[in-house]
Amino acid sequence: MRVSRSMLPSFGGGFHLAAAWPLAVGGLVFALAAPVVLATPSANSVKVEVAAAVHHDRSGRLGNQPSAPSARKLTEHPLRSVPHVAPGQVVADPVAQTTVSGPAAAVTGDFAGVGYGDYGFAPDAAPPDTNGAAGATQYVQWVNESIGVFDKSTGAMAAGFPKTGNTLWAGFGGPCQTSNDGDPIVTYDQDAGRWFFTQFAVSQQPYLECVAVSTTSDATGPYNRYSFSYGNQFPDYPKVGVWPDAYYITFNIFNNGSAWAGAKACAYDRANMLNGLPAAQQCAQLSTAYGGLLPSDIDGSTPPPPGAPNVLLNFGSNSLREWKFHVDWATPASSTFTGPTNIPVAAFSAACGGGGACIPQSQSRQKLDSLADRLMYRLAYRNFGGHESWVVNHSVTIGGGSGPGKKSASRVGVRWYELRGLNGTPTVSQQGTFGATTSDSLFRWMGSIAMDRNGDIALGYSTSSSTSHPGIRYATRLATDPPGTLTGENTIITGGGSQQPNLSRWGDYSAMSIDPVDDCTFWYTNEYLKSNGAFNWSTRIATFRIAGC
Repeated sequence: MRVSRSMLPSFGGGFHLAAAWPLAVGGLVFALAAPVVLATPSANSVKVEVAAAVHHDRSGRLGNQPSAPSARKLTEHPLRSVPHVAPGQVVADPVAQTTVSGPAAAVTGDFAGVGYGDYGFAPDAAPPDTNGAAGATQYVQWVNESIGVFDKSTGAMAAGFPKTGNTLWAGFGGPCQTSNDGDPIVTYDQDAGRWFFTQFAVSQQPYLECVAVSTTSDATGPYNRYSFSYGNQFPDYPKVGVWPDAYYITFNIFNNGSAWAGAKACAYDRANMLNGLPAAQQCAQLSTAYGGLLPSDIDGSTPPPPGAPNVLLNFGSNSLREWKFHVDWATPASSTFTGPTNIPVAAFSAACGGGGACIPQSQSRQKLDSLADRLMYRLAYRNFGGHESWVVNHSVTIGGGSGPGKKSASRVGVRWYELRGLNGTPTVSQQGTFGATTSDSLFRWMGSIAMDRNGDIALGYSTSSSTSHPGIRYATRLATDPPGTLTGENTIITGGGSQQPNLSRWGDYSAMSIDPVDDCTFWYTNEYLKSNGAFNWSTRIATFRIAGC
C-alpha cells in the first residue's frame, strides 16, 4: 500500500511513553560552511522494552546450500512515506556548492553487481534496495532479492552465487525460511570479523525481522540465525549500525502495515549473537511525530569511548535531531533512550516537495522517487582519537542550472554533513549541498557517504535528467579542502536506459563503505539501467582511493 502524505501527521508534539506491545514468546517489559552550531537539548526519554528472539539456531555453510526458489513474480515494493516537515516555499540554499574544481579520485575497480543479465539473475522486485559491504577478503552485495559474494581482489562471484536472500534461513522454519520479502541490509562487523545480514518477513503477522551473523569472516560459511517479532507493527525500512554493545536497528513502524505509528529503534544482543547464544532485543518506540532515524555505524579500528551510547539522527525543519540509546544487558531496567536534541543546520527544502517522485529521465515521462523524506543510509561514525566524526546525507531542492539551451527552475542535490561532539556538545563541523553546478542540469540523489582514515570524504549518488538516463557518480574531498566543498566528481557508469511507466520506485538506498583492511579504499554500489524498461535494473560495484591515503 502506498501511504499518501494526507494520511500522515505533520511534525509536532514530543515523545510519549510507548505502551508495551504483546510479546510473542515471553520476555519482560521494563519500565553555513563550518560554523560551530550549538544544539538545543531535550530531557525527554522513552521506555525501553525487552523481548527474547522468537527462535535461533546455527546453520550449515551457506555456500553449500542450494538457492531457495525465486518467486519470479514481478513485485513493486510500496513506498511507505514517513512524516516530514511540510515543504512550504523553496528556500535559497546558503551552503550550495556552485563549482567543482580539482581532480576526482580514480576508479580502481569497477564490475557488475547482481542485476539484469548478470550472473544469470533477473529482477523480480523493484526497487533493488542496493547495498553491500567489504570484509576481510570478500565484498558482499544484497539486493532485492538475492545475495552476491565477490572476491575483493578479482571481482569474481563465489561459486553457487547469487543466492536468494532467504537461502540464509534454509531449515530455520517459519516465514524467515519461506518468504523472501526484502528490505535487506548486509554489513561487516570489523572488530569481530563477522558478517551481519538482515531482512524482514512481513507476508503475514506477526511481522518478523530475520537476522544472521556469520561464525567466521567467510560470508559463504555457517551463520547464527535469529528472528525477532514485532507483532502487528510492520517494521519498514530497517537500517543497521554496528556498535560495541549491540547491533542497532531502526524501523519506520506501520501498524497492520498501513497506519503510521512512528519510528522504532532496537538493539540486538551482539555478544550473544556472535557466540550463537539466546539473544534478546531492547526497543524504544517513538511517537508519530518522528520517523526516518538512522543509527551510528562504526568505520575504522578505533572504537567509540567505553560506554558511549549509540547516537541516532533524523532531520526536522532546518535541523538534525539526535537521540542517544544506551543498553544494559545485565540490568535492562537501566537501559535508556533519550532525546531529541535539536541541532540547527543551514536552511534546506526537502527534494520533490518533501519526498515525492520528481526526478526526470531521458526518453521517459516517468518520474523517479526521491526518498527525500528521510536521511540516507549510512550514518557513518569514526573515532580519530582527538575527535569523533559522523557523516550523513539527504536529498534537497536546489536552484536551477543550465543545460544545452535550456534552464530548469529547480533541481535536486545532496546535502551532506560532518558532525562532531554528538556524545557531548554537538556541532556541525561542515555542511554543503552538492549538485548546484552551472555546468549541467543533472539531478543528484540517493546518496551514501563515508570517511576514510585520513578524514577524506566520498559521496556516491544517482544522477538523471530530462536529457540523460539514470547513472552512477561519486564526488570526493580531502580533509584539507575548504569546508563544505567536494572537489572532484567521477562517473562510475553512464546509464543506457530509463525506467518506463508506471514504475517510479528507485533506490531505496545505496551503500558507500570502507575497506576494513586498509581503511582507505571506498566501495560503492548503486543501481542503473542498461536499456529502457521496467524491472530490468542492473547494479554496479566500484572501488577507489583518495590520493594520500
